[in-house]
Amino acid sequence: MNTPTGDRDDDLAQRAVESVARQSYGRLVALLSARTRDVAAAEDALADALIAALTTWPRDGVPKNPQGWLMTTARNRLLDQARHRQVRDHSAPTLELMMSDLYETADPDALPDERLKLLLVCAHPAIDADMHTPLMLQTVLGLDAIAIARAFLVSPKTMGQRLVRAKNKIRQAQIAFEIPAADQIPQRLEAVLDAIYAAYGSSWEDAAGTDRKAVGLAEEAIWLARVLRDQVPDDPEVHGLLALMLHCEARRPARRSGEGKFVPLSEQDPHSWLAPLIEEAERELMAAARRARLGRFQLEAAIQSVHAERAHSGRTDWRAIARFYDQLVQVAPSLGAAVGRAAAHAEFAGAQAGLNLLDSIDSDAVTSYQPYWAVRAHLLRELHRTREAADAYDRAIGLSEDDAVRTFLLERRSQLPA
Repeated sequence: MNTPTGDRDDDLAQRAVESVARQSYGRLVALLSARTRDVAAAEDALADALIAALTTWPRDGVPKNPQGWLMTTARNRLLDQARHRQVRDHSAPTLELMMSDLYETADPDALPDERLKLLLVCAHPAIDADMHTPLMLQTVLGLDAIAIARAFLVSPKTMGQRLVRAKNKIRQAQIAFEIPAADQIPQRLEAVLDAIYAAYGSSWEDAAGTDRKAVGLAEEAIWLARVLRDQVPDDPEVHGLLALMLHCEARRPARRSGEGKFVPLSEQDPHSWLAPLIEEAERELMAAARRARLGRFQLEAAIQSVHAERAHSGRTDWRAIARFYDQLVQVAPSLGAAVGRAAAHAEFAGAQAGLNLLDSIDSDAVTSYQPYWAVRAHLLRELHRTREAADAYDRAIGLSEDDAVRTFLLERRSQLPA
């Protein structure tokens, strides 16, 4: 049966709206916010513009410049709101002057990019430090409150309320949208790096690469890291973060087999890794090393660099990886670093050495941490402690959100001796 033309138009329009929202959300919010200094109003105006696009584009066709159309519509929405308020605060003329350059253009690239400024605004000292990263994740990178709440282990309602308060702070304090003075950047930089890496980590969950939004988020995070490197070229951690993400991104194609099965790093074909990204990562790591100031992201990138060497040598230097992890847990202790350290020492010094390190981690901290139980199951299996391994596999399987990872662990568990 033929699909009605109207249905096809609706489908094309919806896909176009989803595409431009995925590619341009952060850029448009940043641009609108830079003029109004009201992040929440900018987000609402853009949301209204997207709804208008879903109504208008199926009827009139997708415009030649969807991004410019959304910008113009959102800008007009903000101006309408200001005109309704002008009796009270006379804000409309000022806003019209500030927004006068935001007209639809033939070239989407003609719109200035204010995302880096918005990142630094979100990390302003006037805003609660605990909200720096969540605020950046939502306003600049488009993550919803539910996803952010899950990452920070709070309820979506609580996270939503905190985000609203943070955005109100930006508006009330009239925080300037500008690159801070050089001496002010370091105090904001750590939060910006954390937010960019958290955004990349969210995209990493889509190992199969089937979610275009997740892939777009990875590209956005890497782009932001490159922009930040150009703005702050002397900070080694900026180079380290970019190197870390590039090394990880180089292996994305190898994380799934042709049939969609999960492939652990140790079993990946290094020839399927993306060499240009690895080469760029190594250049960034060298640039960081020249600054002679070690940090978390450099150490994590160095670990990935050692893994990447397998493409040339055919082997993995686990002694070097274990040493980098030893440094990492000293410089930036975290649950992930502790588990990674245990896994590396198991490869280098034997399964019992790794298990001893796992046993030294606070048991309350690992109750729902899936990587801990997956590594523990593997090490117990190596030590032929079958019943304990089965229990650990069951915990890891129950905590796995990725179907392919769950299937992989089920297969490993099924191979345990009866």
